[in-house]
Amino acid sequence: MSAPRVVSLAPSATATVAGLGAADRLVGVTAHCDLPDGSDPGSAHGPDLPTAVGGWLNPDLDRVAALDPDVVLTSDALQADLAAACRDRGLDVAHREPATLDDALDGFAARGADVGRPEAGERLAADARERLDRIAEAVADRRRPTVYCEEWSDPPMAAGNWVPDAVRAAGGRYPFAEPGERSREVEPADVERADPDHVVVHVCGHGDRVDPAGVAGREWVDAPVHVLDDSLLNQPSPALIDGVERLARLLHPGAFSAPDDDART
Repeated sequence: MSAPRVVSLAPSATATVAGLGAADRLVGVTAHCDLPDGSDPGSAHGPDLPTAVGGWLNPDLDRVAALDPDVVLTSDALQADLAAACRDRGLDVAHREPATLDDALDGFAARGADVGRPEAGERLAADARERLDRIAEAVADRRRPTVYCEEWSDPPMAAGNWVPDAVRAAGGRYPFAEPGERSREVEPADVERADPDHVVVHVCGHGDRVDPAGVAGREWVDAPVHVLDDSLLNQPSPALIDGVERLARLLHPGAFSAPDDDART
C-alpha cells in the first residue's frame, strides 16, 4: 500500500508529522508551518517540497482539494469550522483538539495513526512521557516557584490550555489558569497578587522576537522576564516537551547538569 498523501493545515500537526519521521508524506502545508528542512512554505516550489496552501485559518481549499489528499490534518477549536468545510468537500479530515498536556501526548499517537505510522506515534508518545518522568524526578524535592506565562501582550493574556500542565511538569506553580482552560486576558492586579518568581513570554506567532524589556518595564511586573520561542509552549507538538525541559532548566538550574542559557532575559 502506498503512503498516504497528507495535507496539514495546523503547524502543530506538521511538526508532529515531522517528529514521526513522516514528513515525506506531506503534500501540502500552510504558510505558518515550519518545514523539517527549514524551508519557507511560502516559497516552496521544489518537486520534493509540500505545496503552500495559505494561512492556517484561511487556506485555499481549492488548492487543498487539488492535491488529492488521503487525509487533511486540523487542530484546535479555532479550526473546527475549517475541518467541517473540508468534510463538505468530501475530504477525509483528522481533527484533534488537545486541551491539556496529556491530550497533547495522546495526540502524538493519534497523529501516527492519522498518517499511517501508528507504531511511530506510540513511540513518540512513550518517549515524551519518559522525558517528562526524568524532569519530574529531577525537580521532585525542590520549591515550586510561581510562574506567569504570557501568550499575548496586547492585551496581556495568561496562557491556558496545556501551559498550566507544562509549568507544573517543569516544577513550577501556575495560579493563572487551570489545565484545559483557554488563554484569557489577565488583570495586572492578579499578577501582582500572585507575585510570580518568573515571567515567561511566548507571544503567539512571534517566535522569540520579543523584547523582554517591554514586559519588564511594566509597573506590575517584578520578576525576571524570559522570552521563549512561542512554538515551545503554544503548539501541542513534540516541541512542547522541549518547552517543558527549557522551563525546568529556567526554574531549577541546579537540578540539571548544565544551565539553560537559550532563553533571553
